[in-house]
Amino acid sequence: MSTPSINSLIQHFDGALRVLNGVGHPARLNPATRVEEQPLSETERKISGRLMRVNHTGEICAQALYLGQGLTSKDPHIQETMQQAAKEETDHLLWCEERLAELNAQKSYLNPLFYTLSFVSGAVSGLLGNRFNLGFVAATEEQVVKHLEEHLKGLPTDDKRSQAILEQMKLDEDEHRTNALSRGGMDFPRPFKSIMTAVSKLMTRTTYWV
Repeated sequence: MSTPSINSLIQHFDGALRVLNGVGHPARLNPATRVEEQPLSETERKISGRLMRVNHTGEICAQALYLGQGLTSKDPHIQETMQQAAKEETDHLLWCEERLAELNAQKSYLNPLFYTLSFVSGAVSGLLGNRFNLGFVAATEEQVVKHLEEHLKGLPTDDKRSQAILEQMKLDEDEHRTNALSRGGMDFPRPFKSIMTAVSKLMTRTTYWV
């Protein structure tokens, strides 16, 4: 089993700092750019801000997960897949961060903790082989799509800008899930997915408020 080089570890540490501090430039145009801002009441703004904070933290976790998987995977094709997915997740992260600023909402104080937990999960997944590694991606993205669908229903009707961002994210996440399965990822059994759902709900419920 190969051990990550010092240079690789330094690069991933630098990547972690960039993710947590929102450093970077999206490769794609923010879907909300061409959507006119509608007036929101203070209550609606708070609801949108809390939901977008949850999604922002979710993208922090996605970055950590893919970086961890790419670090320990020995298959260059899998590493390339993870890097490409991470680039798209970077778009999501920066879109959410931009929307949080527009809503005058605070990022979650728990982001460093969830980043660390996700990175470790990804690194362990990468060590367990391609089938498990890709299956973990597919199962994770399945959870994300469900959350995005719930958030789209929960957003205030007039918050079209947040809706545009989440709609594009949902399309991308579902594509990541499909790609992971088509590349040979295992379809995890229901009990395993239930555990993932419980962990995911813990993250969303805490970051909604903190």
